[in-house]
This record gives sequence, structure tokens and C-alpha cells, in this order.
Amino acid sequence: MKGSTGTPLHIAIIMDGNGRWARKRGLPRTVGHQAGVRTIEKILRAAAARDVRHLTLYAFSTENWKRPETEVRALMGLFSYYLKAKVEELVAQNVKLLFSGARDGLPEDIVGKMDEMERRTSHCDRITLVLCMNYGGRREILDGFKMMAAGGADMSGVTEEEMRKALYRPEIPDPDLLIRTGGEKRLSNFLLWQCAYTELHFTDTLWPDFSESDLAGAMDIYARRERRYGGLYE
Repeated sequence: MKGSTGTPLHIAIIMDGNGRWARKRGLPRTVGHQAGVRTIEKILRAAAARDVRHLTLYAFSTENWKRPETEVRALMGLFSYYLKAKVEELVAQNVKLLFSGARDGLPEDIVGKMDEMERRTSHCDRITLVLCMNYGGRREILDGFKMMAAGGADMSGVTEEEMRKALYRPEIPDPDLLIRTGGEKRLSNFLLWQCAYTELHFTDTLWPDFSESDLAGAMDIYARRERRYGGLYE
């Protein structure tokens, strides 16, 4: 089965390269993460201007806990600041903010701010920004199975639709386009279920350097593709 492209209504991004960006400039990795946050703000505005309806960003993976403790602590501090400082700006831009991932393991104050930001932006409807925090694609699927089993579901007869409803954010459509910056060409445990038929775009550009024109270029390439669903030999 084939499908038309046009504007991708849902773009997912693996924001890779903050540390390398900082290292190339002789700066601490934390400065690279700060630059990466500024890029998020810029790309969010650009995506909304191009009529993207959902933007999902891989902010902190379950594997990121293995990073040096000082870096993890700095990241949590950056998240905490962003969640507190940016809520009014998101409301002004009519951006709904949602979070995806496991809440257990995250600092309690950050979880509280996440809940507050979801509540404060719940009425916004120009674009939905989904930040994947403490997220892992395999864990999401396992958590879904555990939730269904705990609810007494007959696991031998589980359907794809039932599985989808058990994922973290079943109300969000699957991504049309996934972009990964930084030169690597893998999914890194990101949206494994949802990206079954997503178009993939890889770029060597490091995330802090990713610009509005880079986003436009990726979307233009996507628009020229012919999406295919199903068999390998259509």
C-alpha cells in the first residue's frame, strides 16, 4: 500500500551531538546541552509555522542514567529550570506540552513540574510538544504488556490496537518523519513500536547547529518521497 506525503504532521527527533558540539569548542558538555535547549525553542517555532501538529523529542533516555553523575545532575537541573521558566512562553505560543516515559526514577520535584506544565498547557492546540523523559522504547512495550496483564487481559489474544492503547501516549499518532542529528544512523531505542513505517532522515549536523533551514530541508525531502506500507516487493 502506498501513501502520499506532503507536510509531515508528526515529526520525531533524536537530538544527538550536544556533547560533541561543546567539545569542538573546548567547552563543558553542559554548555552543549544548554545550546541544545535553545535549538529546541527555535525548531519548535519553525515546526509550528510549517503546520506540523506534533513534535516529539528524545530528551532523556533510560540509558542516559549511565552518564557521569555530574552530567546527569546538570541535565536534571536544566530540565527543572526549563519546566519552571518556559511555561508562560509555551502558553503564549499555544503549545501543548506532554511527557512520555517512565516517571519512576525521576526526581520528585521534576515530576511535579511536569504534571504542572501538562495541566497549564492542556488547552493549547497549535502544536503538541512531546518530551520523552526517562524513555526507552523496549521498556514502553514491556510496560504496556505488564499493564494489560495486570488488568486481566488474555495475553494470548492481544491485538495491535490493544497494544497501542497500552503505550505511554496512545493519543499521539505515529511519526511521519523521524530526524536524527549528529551523524549516527540508528533508532537508539526510540519509539520502536511507533516508527514501524516512519520515514527516516539522518544528518551529520550536530543538534545545537540544527537550523530552521535544516528542518525545512528534511521536510522537503520527506515531501518528495512516496510512502509505502506493507510488503517489501510492492
